[in-house]
Amino acid sequence: MDLNTITEVVRRPPDPPMVHWRDGDAWLAGGTWLFSVPQPDLRRLVDLSALGWDAVTVTEDGVHIGATCTIRQLYETAPQDHWPAFSLARTSCEAFLSSFKVWNAATVGGNICLSLPAGPMITLSVALEATYTLCAPDGTERTVAAADFVTGDNRNILTPGELLRSIHLPADALRKRHTHRRFSLTRLGRSTVFLAATRTPGTTDLLLTITAGTTRPIRLAFDSTPDAATLRDRIDDLPGDVWFEDPNGTADHRRHLTRHFAEQMRVELAEEDRP
Repeated sequence: MDLNTITEVVRRPPDPPMVHWRDGDAWLAGGTWLFSVPQPDLRRLVDLSALGWDAVTVTEDGVHIGATCTIRQLYETAPQDHWPAFSLARTSCEAFLSSFKVWNAATVGGNICLSLPAGPMITLSVALEATYTLCAPDGTERTVAAADFVTGDNRNILTPGELLRSIHLPADALRKRHTHRRFSLTRLGRSTVFLAATRTPGTTDLLLTITAGTTRPIRLAFDSTPDAATLRDRIDDLPGDVWFEDPNGTADHRRHLTRHFAEQMRVELAEEDRP
């Protein structure tokens, strides 16, 4: 889509680019959403792709993902055998179910900052207990938990001119055992629900992450494996307005699917504990 209100595109911004932020600006990374709908309030685009941020860096403390890393680059990152939960990265990339054109342009940071319920990079980062580095126009940085970033459908904690610089998946979370469930109405459809569960090796704890079916990501933590009734009660105790509703599913449908898949994952991880 042509954005006919844009008067300037900053192709080579300074690094960091936030210091020159002004009203009417938008950060441009992949642009797969930005150019898909009218943007009448925008006057200038600041191209972040020219900054050359590292896509994926693997260190002893985990995996660091640059905000401009494309879905393709993340998907093609080599599996980390000592970090079994990192395979959730590929699973989450596949949840886009989009063309190769989108995979080659859409960015991890863009998907997170768009903050839609079905954003699979949100599922990945919340399930693996990620932290985000956010940069403000005054040059300061802050680190926030991925679980606290999205506050609702297309809403998050970013302030004007602030940008997401990087995502850190910690080694401790990457070592965990994990499982997931995803449902969509059609084979190539948007996620109706997308759930992930992790367990620390040598323990019976359970961390359940609920996304796509809710307006913001939900995490339910248990020190030990809950029984079926306890798990169901925790899900039923969630506020009624947290359940998302659109043509892909009603709130009741999404709640039902969440209960169903959460129980499957509880049983799956519990069975792996048996000798």
